[in-house]
Amino acid sequence: MNVRNARPEDLINMQHCNLLCLPENYQMKYYLYHGLSWPQLSYLAEDEGGKIVGYVLAKMEEDPDDQVPHGHITSLAVKRTYRRLGIARKLMDQASRAMVECFDAQYVSLHVRVSNRAALNLYQTTLGFEITDREPKYYADGERALADKAQDGGGEASKEEGGKRAKSKKQTQQSDAYNEE
Repeated sequence: MNVRNARPEDLINMQHCNLLCLPENYQMKYYLYHGLSWPQLSYLAEDEGGKIVGYVLAKMEEDPDDQVPHGHITSLAVKRTYRRLGIARKLMDQASRAMVECFDAQYVSLHVRVSNRAALNLYQTTLGFEITDREPKYYADGERALADKAQDGGGEASKEEGGKRAKSKKQTQQSDAYNEE
């Protein structure tokens, strides 16, 4: 498996991967906007034959409300047969690292469907993202989104903190379950 920076000629195949994997789909001009404005931030994973099996489409927030430079994950997808191999984590690590190194991002933000348990687990438990807001009817089908954020670009420190919080939460749940018996 090879993870590399996306190039303009990859955008059509990234869009195809998006169409296969996600209910939120973007027009090609949106991929071009990301690829031309922030070419350092989007990455893809390809199999041994060079076929794209996953990607992350990322950008910097242009006029952040909090005036703090930060990146945003627009879209992350991995084809179903390649999931649970650590590809999404590698893609997120590369994009987050590039945001910090190239643009001095102080944190990374993203939105995730409340029903997407696998993504919530990846972002919150594995990568250390925290919920910062709930946005009703965020998606075209009316589903609400959780707005998440990770300090230091979701780096190693954020991941360690995420793991500690998850362990603490699990211990609390086990304790609560014990107390209910």
